Amino acid sequence: MRDVVVAGGGPVGLFLAAELALGGASVLVLERDEEATSPWKALPLGLRGLSAGSAETFYRRGLLDAVISASHADPAKVGAAPEAIEAPDPRAVSHFAGMGLDAADIDVVSLPLRLPSPAMEGFMTSLEAVTAVMAERATALGVEILRGRPVTALTQDDEHVTVTAGGQEFQARYLVGCDGGRSTVRGLAGFGFAGTDPLFTGYVAQVTFADPDQLSPGFNLTPNGMYLRTPFEGHVGMMDFDGGTFDRSRPLTREHLQEVLRRITGTDVTLTDVHRASSFTDRAMQATTYREGRVLLAGDAAHIHSPLGGQGLNLGIGDAVNLGWKLAATVRGTAPEGLLDTYTSERHPVGAAVLDWSRAQVATMKPGPNAPALRKLVHELLSTTDGTTFAYRRTSGLFNRYDLGNAHPLVGSTAPDFHFEDGVRLGDLLRQGQGVLLDFGADDALQRAARSWEGRIQYVAGRPRNDLGFTAVLVRPDGVVAWASGESLDPGTFEQVAAHWFASARN
Repeated sequence: MRDVVVAGGGPVGLFLAAELALGGASVLVLERDEEATSPWKALPLGLRGLSAGSAETFYRRGLLDAVISASHADPAKVGAAPEAIEAPDPRAVSHFAGMGLDAADIDVVSLPLRLPSPAMEGFMTSLEAVTAVMAERATALGVEILRGRPVTALTQDDEHVTVTAGGQEFQARYLVGCDGGRSTVRGLAGFGFAGTDPLFTGYVAQVTFADPDQLSPGFNLTPNGMYLRTPFEGHVGMMDFDGGTFDRSRPLTREHLQEVLRRITGTDVTLTDVHRASSFTDRAMQATTYREGRVLLAGDAAHIHSPLGGQGLNLGIGDAVNLGWKLAATVRGTAPEGLLDTYTSERHPVGAAVLDWSRAQVATMKPGPNAPALRKLVHELLSTTDGTTFAYRRTSGLFNRYDLGNAHPLVGSTAPDFHFEDGVRLGDLLRQGQGVLLDFGADDALQRAARSWEGRIQYVAGRPRNDLGFTAVLVRPDGVVAWASGESLDPGTFEQVAAHWFASARN
């Protein structure tokens, strides 16, 4: 019997499996598809955007270079700002409802408590690239991956979960559904799934145009919807505000796609061939809880929304890095009471915020007599320094903050990448998936207090190049600050916080 079965071998499922194995759990991944690769995962159809926050997560596990290489991204556009720059200087920001935002308008000074890092920017990737990197990582850590095993049944009791997949039964102490927006695990385990109905049917296709010059590159809002033409030849996306009625209702023929594209673009563009095409909607739904007994959800299994802004993959990676260390500690028996429940309490609000961000974009893009006025107003607001900075903070993934019961702005936030005088960075220290206690003053009392968590919290003393005014910082395995101390160091408070996250004594 394994500690954990992960249903779904996509980027989120494999990232989670690797995190669990890093934390000492035995893990089996059951993947529905027979093959690891497909045209839907490769470019251009598998095109996805990684946020700066996701890049930082990969960096903290020593995987950033591999993901950049597999994605064929330019390392010069992803790397850190010069060391002389104390405040990070973002060079890219996402769009809102197809309206591009200028990174030069971001108020860098107002961004809270950040330091330069090797992962300062997001970049474009593909599902194939991330999946390949994470499959190699998971396998190297001892994870078993079985393909062609769709989950068809499950039962659970107080001790374990029994999963039927590919006609075979597997037992584990926990099951995590990472099996996509139409999650079988979610349905079989009885999770509530609530949200809003769609306003549009979206299309993504790889086609051959007879007259491609009729279509403008990039996002194009029109009186009848939106279309997107990417730099990849024949790659096109569309949004048709039909209330989502067409999605999966009839075959995606060349004639239908051409009719929709002509109506949205206002041109007589001709499609001579359709190589691949699929439809989707902006239905925005979320599991009411991310845990039912011994079954948990992550990624699209826990939340679905429109792909506007490229938040889906990033949201799932955030789920995985939050859940992995908590579930691993639970199966090892070193977790304090209630640790696993903090997965839902921390990640559910983040998911809800992304769904609302998606809904707001769709509402702004919906055609109608008042739509141009609304879009003009939103564009003017987002073109201001405050507006662009707000959008960057909402979409970069660097500024999510969990409510950990402490009003300090650093507590509950992702830790700055403290850089020590000997060249070591916090990101280097997080590679093994342990908590890290940074002691900038080499305090004897704090070092003694940290000994109770040896093996779970790495104690590091040294002088950083910029301590941001702190004397000590406790960082969870997911890179989130659990405790920070200013000039007046209090080892007793550290012990209380450490016990809350890592249990009070070494097991």
